[in-house]
Amino acid sequence: MRLRRYWDGQAGTYDRRIAFAEERFFGDTRPWLCGQAVGEVLEIAVGTGLNLPHYPEDVQVTGVEWSSSMLEVARRRARELGRQAVLEQGDARELCFPDGSFDTVVCTFALCGIPSPRTAFAEMTRVLRPGGLLLLADHVGSTVWPVWALQALMDAFSVPTSGEHFRRRPLRWVRAAGFDVTRHERFKLGIIERLAARKPGMVIP
Repeated sequence: MRLRRYWDGQAGTYDRRIAFAEERFFGDTRPWLCGQAVGEVLEIAVGTGLNLPHYPEDVQVTGVEWSSSMLEVARRRARELGRQAVLEQGDARELCFPDGSFDTVVCTFALCGIPSPRTAFAEMTRVLRPGGLLLLADHVGSTVWPVWALQALMDAFSVPTSGEHFRRRPLRWVRAAGFDVTRHERFKLGIIERLAARKPGMVIP
C-alpha cells in the first residue's frame, strides 16, 4: 500500500520532524491522556512509541502499527525504557482481537491519517470492554475561520501525498456511538482536541 510505504520512509526522521508540534501545539497531551489508562491497554497506531513513557507502570500495553519501520523504532524505545509491551504489526481497520478484549483503548494523532477512520473507530469500540475507557487526541478543524481555511488548503496537499486530514473531528463519532465523554479539552485556536470517554454498558463482575 502506498501510504504504508510512505510511513515506512518517515520512520527514521519522524520523531525529529514532529518535535516542533509536540512542543508548540500538543503540550502535555500525551501524559494527560496516557496517564488515565488502566488495565489492559490497546494503543492504535503506536507509531514510534512516543506514548510509551507516559503510561502508568501497572498497565499492560499492546500496540498496533501498520508500518514495520515505525514499529522497529517503537520496539527499540520500549527496550530502552524497560517497558514490557506487545507491539504488533496490524491494521486499525481490521483488528485481530476478540470483542471486549481491552479496558482502555488509546489513539493519539492518528485518526487524522487512517483511511476509512470510521471503520477504525468501530473496531476500537468493538475491542473495548463495556464501560471501558476510550482516550483520543488529534488535530481537528480550528474554531477560528482563517485558520480553518488554512487547514483546508493544507488538506489539498497533505491528503493526496500522506493521507493526512487536518479537519476530521472524532468527537462527533464518539458521541454518536453513545459514549459518555468524561473529560474534554480543546485548545490552540481549537486545533488540538483531547478526550476521555466511557463505552456504554457495565462490566459484569
